[in-house]
Amino acid sequence: MKLSGWGRYPQVECTLHHPRDAHALRDLVTQAGAEAPVIARGNGRAYGDAALAPTGTVSMCAMDQMIHFDAQTGVLQAQAGVLLADVISAFLPRGWFPMVTPGTRFVTLGGMAAADVHGKNHHIDGSFRSCVVWLDLMRPDGSTVRVTPDKTPDLFDRTLGGMGLTGVILQLCIRLTRVETGWIHQHTIDAPNLDAAMAAFEDNPDATYSVAWIDCLAKGAALGRSLVMLGEHATLAQLPANLRRRPLQLPPKPRKAIRMTFPMCALNRWSVKAFNALYYWKSRRKTNSFVDWESYFYPLDAVLGWNRIYGRKGFVQFQCVLPLDRSADGMRALLSEISAAGQGSFLAVLKRFGAQDSAFSFPTEGYTLALDFPATPACLALLTRLEPIVADHGGRFYLAKDAVLSAQRLRETDGRAKGFADTRLAQGEAGVFSSAQSARLKL
Repeated sequence: MKLSGWGRYPQVECTLHHPRDAHALRDLVTQAGAEAPVIARGNGRAYGDAALAPTGTVSMCAMDQMIHFDAQTGVLQAQAGVLLADVISAFLPRGWFPMVTPGTRFVTLGGMAAADVHGKNHHIDGSFRSCVVWLDLMRPDGSTVRVTPDKTPDLFDRTLGGMGLTGVILQLCIRLTRVETGWIHQHTIDAPNLDAAMAAFEDNPDATYSVAWIDCLAKGAALGRSLVMLGEHATLAQLPANLRRRPLQLPPKPRKAIRMTFPMCALNRWSVKAFNALYYWKSRRKTNSFVDWESYFYPLDAVLGWNRIYGRKGFVQFQCVLPLDRSADGMRALLSEISAAGQGSFLAVLKRFGAQDSAFSFPTEGYTLALDFPATPACLALLTRLEPIVADHGGRFYLAKDAVLSAQRLRETDGRAKGFADTRLAQGEAGVFSSAQSARLKL
């Protein structure tokens, strides 16, 4: 059957397996080999081809049980197929929230670990690895190893961010964070250009959460104009009286769904430019407000099937990180190229990363920019012009979002790639665990 990631590009003919337990999974792994490798797949929210293997894509969705929760420490043990959305539904009413979360809650815990996802608080709390106590990993010979940062640091480091290429994550133990309410106290800073946006991040290093939406079609003096949104978990005492009655429950919200695939012409430079201008001028007036957790962390989850907006050919996401000392020049060059091309994204996001040193995880201290583009020839050509800018400024790319990077470009921008690939070969992982992405990138 044909499968794709969330970007719906590329589509790959895959043999799909649905093991219901570790025994069935072990049979698949031990039968795999160089001619028919496998890769684990969660809820299909990696954007490109990272969770697609033509010879054996293994759905982990049936392994979705929560096993144990310590109500005193907030430590949760769960199978890899558990959705983050279900974790929030189960434990936010008890006063616990994910310590690190990506921009969607419809991801599995195993997928979060494989991509070592980050959130709006990386500069404070780091990536997902910072809340992982241990994980159980099925290795190439079918054996299961408990992987911890203390006892098996090398394997832990390679697995967190290893895109499923070190083995299949069966279950994991993670820490949640205590909260008093389900509301975020948000402070919005109107940044008229890129310099002002980056200054807002640097002037607010203690904000727990920080993220900027960027108008990537703005030009000239307005290049990089942004809305920088700082956030803190609101305490009960901070909430207005009408929200204190049920502080951990949201008021009912209408759910929207896109059930048809939009025509490719729906997204063009004029519609995106109009949206960006309207969003900027409308939102810049909201300086201080209480925002529910769903709207702050997962605004796109409110529209089910939003990936259909990009048309039947799908879309690609471009996400890079530039080191701190070269971020300003690099971001300016990227935004200039994008605005000049008129191929802007209405989902452009800028974040500040804190320090991180890891075997193959994406984050490093600096600024990360993420943009979505329809998978059209013009946009794909634009990506080939953006990649050298990232390379010239010492940056690298996020494999959980990638669908088009070449092996040569990966090695040019990430000096860790060759060592990661060599270790996979030495450990016997490369002959058993492989995805369409790892084959493309020669990992």
